[in-house]
Amino acid sequence: MAFESLSEKLQNVFKNLRSKGRLTEADVKAALKEVKMALLEADVSFKVVKQFINSVQERAVGQDVMTSLTPGQMVIKIVNEEMVKLMGSDTTELKLKAGNEITVIMMMGLQGAGKTTTAAKIAGKLKAKGKKPLLVACDIYRPAAIDQLQINGEKQGVPVFAMGTNHKPVNIAKAAMEHAKSNDMNVVIIDTAGRLHVDEELMDELAEIRENIDITQTILVVDAMTGQDAVNVASTFDEKIGIDGVVLTKLDGDTRGGAALSIRSVTGKPILYVGMGEKLSDLEQFFPDRMASRILGMGDVLTLIEKAEAAVDAEKAKEMEKKLKKAEFGFDDYLESMQQIKNMGGLADVMNMIPGLGGQLKGAALPDEKQMGRVEAIIYSMTPAERSNPSILNPSRKNRIARGAGVDIAEVNRLVKQFEQSRKMMKQMGGMFGGKKGRFGGFGKFKMPF
Repeated sequence: MAFESLSEKLQNVFKNLRSKGRLTEADVKAALKEVKMALLEADVSFKVVKQFINSVQERAVGQDVMTSLTPGQMVIKIVNEEMVKLMGSDTTELKLKAGNEITVIMMMGLQGAGKTTTAAKIAGKLKAKGKKPLLVACDIYRPAAIDQLQINGEKQGVPVFAMGTNHKPVNIAKAAMEHAKSNDMNVVIIDTAGRLHVDEELMDELAEIRENIDITQTILVVDAMTGQDAVNVASTFDEKIGIDGVVLTKLDGDTRGGAALSIRSVTGKPILYVGMGEKLSDLEQFFPDRMASRILGMGDVLTLIEKAEAAVDAEKAKEMEKKLKKAEFGFDDYLESMQQIKNMGGLADVMNMIPGLGGQLKGAALPDEKQMGRVEAIIYSMTPAERSNPSILNPSRKNRIARGAGVDIAEVNRLVKQFEQSRKMMKQMGGMFGGKKGRFGGFGKFKMPF
């Protein structure tokens, strides 16, 4: 997970701060020294770290903080606010022209950053908002890029304009504009070529497209796993071509996260989206305040609620809630819950967004895809009657189910036991998770199947 190491180190620092009843200036400086080391190890720019620590220290050793009833909490609040400021404070939207006027987005980036996939992800997001996007294949040096764009475009239900590899990118872009006009399309997304490094040929090609096409937004796609190199690449592209916004990809990987914390401060350009996985739906709008909360281990309830609302059918959720209250929750509902969790990014992602749970995941034995696959196999080996009424599962039925699923009967027994425990827990928590009167309000559609 992105920021895992940084998040863990910062939480340890904050734990020590909270444990002290009173804070001295020396305590604050010692804590900030640890924060500084954690940020540098996360590959955040030295200049950015220095400015950040100075800003926090200036505010944290003030009279109002040191004399407050909870000085530790006040320092954490200041770190959070300064981190939000570092990443841009406000959320920046992609600029789109009104009505049927054509918005032209040029995607740029080095080879391997995920530019072609990101172009298709953005097209899907815009289509969902009622726009009529057109993807344009201008990477003539990598035939696989054209195929990839066409495959992803088809998955998103978005048309792709391609002319093969024998035309200049600028001419393909011009022809695509005419095609968009004649087919009433109002967003053109140009997927340009990448290189393994920044070179003059790449820059000249991008500049030529920019000179001949009225580009609305230039978006740079950078790989978050490259750390400070991502910031250097962004600075070079901005200097040579000019960028309006950045998309950070692979933020779900084992990245130190320094690029997310440095890019805005170094380039002055906003992060528009973050890629959180390989699926075409795994693109999140970048919210500086939510990202700061995740980094500091405070969870991200708003994103969790949005994911739940997008992943869960409202009618099915109401039905499930009724079943929970009546203790009629069966194995079919259990499967439905598992699918909802998968749609929301997996159990680990969901738990990381719940305040107080993220930090407890370290070393936790969460079910992986293979385990969940075995659970599905066991449930699918049951008859409809057994799935809806687990109480009829006697030893002979369990033996038959185990043979059908290709597992040991102990696994079937374990699943049935876990299921019964989950059902009891869910019945007790029904009021907490359901509706506006519930303790967690917006979590009414979110049911934990484990």
